[in-house]
Amino acid sequence: MTTELMLVRHGETVWHADNRYTGSSDVALTDRGRRQAEELAGWARLARLDAVWVSPLARARDTAAAVSAATGLVATVDERLRELDFGSGEGLTAAEMHQRFPAARAAFRSDPVAHPLPGGEDPRAAADRGSACLADVTRRCPGQRVLVVGHSTLTRLLLCRLLGLPLARYRSAFPVVRNCAVTTVHWGGTGAAALVEYNVPTTVPTTVPTTVHAGCGGKEATP
Repeated sequence: MTTELMLVRHGETVWHADNRYTGSSDVALTDRGRRQAEELAGWARLARLDAVWVSPLARARDTAAAVSAATGLVATVDERLRELDFGSGEGLTAAEMHQRFPAARAAFRSDPVAHPLPGGEDPRAAADRGSACLADVTRRCPGQRVLVVGHSTLTRLLLCRLLGLPLARYRSAFPVVRNCAVTTVHWGGTGAAALVEYNVPTTVPTTVPTTVHAGCGGKEATP
């Protein structure tokens, strides 16, 4: 039995305007980011979710809080869903990295898995922890609909891992993960997943499932 995993990136943060690498840094949502979270909550109110899982970083938890308020679901915070740590690249733009460590930045661009940014987390380890978390979700929520609120780079790494793509392709295969857009995969916890949709805006659905499950975290969603 597969679980419907709905992967969502948090709302816009204060570092988005300059496209700064956020990673493990705890950066707040902007007013626009909070509006995006509310739009996600409006979508979630009719999406008949069974559970919500979320990264421990504040920008993700604040995004998920809007969903919890709209659905009555208590989000499960899981450390394994945190964003990739970019080491010396934290808080910098691509141009600033090129100025400070040009060789390392060039190596990262050529293969971001073999050559993570200086002092940064190994993307393979991040994919391992993230996929282990999603495997736990499928065991706890078989056949159910679970919203996972996380981050751009981890989501792209997870998509490569679940779909059987080389991790080194995460930047080229999935160049953009939009704030509060939904990427849906069906996965049974082992083997390859099925990609159902990618980067879908969170408009209010025109139809909703007829069945709501309980028992995999939080409480039953309200209609």
